[in-house]
Amino acid sequence: MVKMSIAQNKKALHDYFIEERFEAGLVLEGWEVKAIRAGRAQLKEGYVVIRDAELFLIGAHITPLPEASTHVKPDPTRTRKLLLHGAQIAKLIGKVERAGYTLVPLDLHYKGGRVKCEIGLAKGKKQYDKRETEREREWQRERQRLIKQGTRG
Repeated sequence: MVKMSIAQNKKALHDYFIEERFEAGLVLEGWEVKAIRAGRAQLKEGYVVIRDAELFLIGAHITPLPEASTHVKPDPTRTRKLLLHGAQIAKLIGKVERAGYTLVPLDLHYKGGRVKCEIGLAKGKKQYDKRETEREREWQRERQRLIKQGTRG
């Protein structure tokens, strides 16, 4: 099944080491689905919390369409419930509470006509780790440029 990405959280990949990835369903309202289909979703400020053995996506921004119905008051940053199997949630709770991990949303995508959220079990990067990642990215870019020049010359 093809995964069609809607929104990605590139900031999370910069700020965290992603240890494990999980695909979770998302409880959405009608106007949110329409707004997501129009590409109005953003995960940059989003994070995942555990409350009463359930996962919730907080801070993800879905901008309502201007044509949204008048009887619904859309809240762009409302707390949205994530759907995972009980065993997966139990595993995540154990890691987050004991091992100092955090949960971050990585990607919003379609799978089989449904909106899914990929969440990552992450450990925070130190400043020097971020600089190292940036250096590595610059070197890869430079290397591609040199290879491209070499084949042209």
